[in-house]
Amino acid sequence: MTRLFTSSFSHIILFIGISIMVVPVWMIFASSTHTNSFIYSHGLQFFIGDSFHENYLRVLLYQGGFFKEITALKMFFNSFIMATGVALLSVFTSLMAAYALVYYRTKYATFLFWLIFVTILVPLELRIFPTYSVMAKLNLVNSYFGLIVPISASAIATLFFRQFYKTVPDELLESAKLDGANTWRFFIDFLVPLSKTMIVAMFIFMFVFGYNQYLWPLLVTSSEQYWTVVMGLKMMSGSIVHRFAFVMMSMVPPVLIIIILQKHFIKGVFQDK
Repeated sequence: MTRLFTSSFSHIILFIGISIMVVPVWMIFASSTHTNSFIYSHGLQFFIGDSFHENYLRVLLYQGGFFKEITALKMFFNSFIMATGVALLSVFTSLMAAYALVYYRTKYATFLFWLIFVTILVPLELRIFPTYSVMAKLNLVNSYFGLIVPISASAIATLFFRQFYKTVPDELLESAKLDGANTWRFFIDFLVPLSKTMIVAMFIFMFVFGYNQYLWPLLVTSSEQYWTVVMGLKMMSGSIVHRFAFVMMSMVPPVLIIIILQKHFIKGVFQDK
């Protein structure tokens, strides 16, 4: 009886939590499929209207911005390129840094790790202007490299990979050496396959991090051709239904990435077991 009550109570709490998160998003989506005049007259809607294609196509293809040079479709492309680049570069550099810190046993390895880790405590705002100065001198302003490279070094990802590598038994390295594997082959053939679930998790985390960036793209881009989705959300003008439609479309790329990679993450967990 107690177990039944606990299970029912847990399901009720879960349902309430899901409702609090999902219902507002659904109402924004449903409202985005109505006309602007209908929303102003009747308020937010719970049921889908008849203006879905009209509203969403207008938002995707409408040329906006100060000079009418950017579309929502281009913003989605820019954000996707930026987020993917940040995620791939962060995972790669963190993998290599963690491997060097754990398996290249120098007496300064611990000091170097904590030096990297301390960068987490430095707010982005404190280092953003020196970083911008470097990007300007390298002529990387208004470029995808300028959007991606400066925010791709992740101390958090390095920390997670380092802690994972420290759990790998030393016997695995010794057996790999007996089989003739050098340092690079051990990393590629042993550690990377063992790290695949961690790699997927860090890729998802860094993709969302890169996709949600606002301050750095705002500073490093003066051309509207490099505007991102988050910048568009801030600067977008127009009717309320078009803003709702833009908000809903902005959620699609990160949600799709999470759904697709979550399958690989779960598959990797079961394979490891």
